[in-house]
Amino acid sequence: MSRNKPGWCSAQLRFVLLHQQGNIKYYAYEKICCPGTCSCNDTRRWLGFFSQYSSQRDYWRGCSFPYPIYAKWAEAYKAKTGIGMNYQSIGSGGGIKQIKAKTVDFGASDMPLKPDVLEKDGLMQFPTVVGGVVPVINLRGMAAGTVRLNGTVLADIFMGKIQKWNDPAIAALNKGTRLPASSITVVHRSDGSGTTFIFTNYLAKVSPEWKEKVGNDTSVAWPAGVGGKGNEGVASFVQRIQGSVGYVEYAYAKQNRIPHALLQNKEGVFVAPEANAFKAAAAGADWEHAPGFYEILTNEPGRASWPITGATFILMHKVQSKPASAKEVLNFFDWAYANGDDMALGLDYVPLPGRVTKIIANAWKTRIKDTNGKAVW
Repeated sequence: MSRNKPGWCSAQLRFVLLHQQGNIKYYAYEKICCPGTCSCNDTRRWLGFFSQYSSQRDYWRGCSFPYPIYAKWAEAYKAKTGIGMNYQSIGSGGGIKQIKAKTVDFGASDMPLKPDVLEKDGLMQFPTVVGGVVPVINLRGMAAGTVRLNGTVLADIFMGKIQKWNDPAIAALNKGTRLPASSITVVHRSDGSGTTFIFTNYLAKVSPEWKEKVGNDTSVAWPAGVGGKGNEGVASFVQRIQGSVGYVEYAYAKQNRIPHALLQNKEGVFVAPEANAFKAAAAGADWEHAPGFYEILTNEPGRASWPITGATFILMHKVQSKPASAKEVLNFFDWAYANGDDMALGLDYVPLPGRVTKIIANAWKTRIKDTNGKAVW
């Protein structure tokens, strides 16, 4: 950043961000003189330091799965209230670590924490939207929905057991489709990721071999492939690598126009990823009786259900040392629940029903308190 200062010939000030704590930024600044225009001998000299309070809230970090809708909500919220919410997409693993370390006021994760873990770390969680993880492919001439896959074949591809697109197992699901004899390049996440948790949770449910050899977590020892950071990184790699297959949250496939595969669900029906398919998968979720809102929505029954569906969650400490900040966070999500459904649907996320958001608001009242035990919400 540079800024002209009157009376200094054509000298400029350059501001360098040294450190940020919460929403206070600490800068150093220096004078930079243009050669031949300044009387001083130094062409560059440090002058001092200052801090700047920013009205932009910058302490919200976590999964990339919901980043498109959180960014959309934040933009609309700022236009309505003047309060900016800057969400940093660093992956669910990073979001969980930072909320546990109390370096952020709240974190975001696509992997729900189990009730005993929440209790141990003094946290509460609540869902915000439901979405779908989709297999995306890069095969020349193959449009979205052309290639059909099932869970077993998808697991074998990601285990490196199926290495060609015209493998008999893929061909059996795609009769009448001319598949290339090219090699398959697997693209997976390189960072701790809730999207990976949802994806591997599904593979572990449909493939005993995957469950035994690879397992289900935000980060696993991938048997094959290359890693991309965030949904953004996987989408970028798949777009660039011919013959590749990866997995991303659906909004990333849609926004980047990356072809997706159809998936065979638990009822044997090949379905396309769309909001109604995610909604069908989430229809059986019992949020009211789920301890800690712990619900996993993969491989759910229903002819219209998308098999790799998941909710995304916000994590907050139950005891708030900064209750005003916590209240501001809850104000944002209260506003999003009331006003953000159309924005969510526009990005193919499924908003939570009103009866569920009321349950969540009641949980805020009873579970989030200040250090004196007074309810924050």
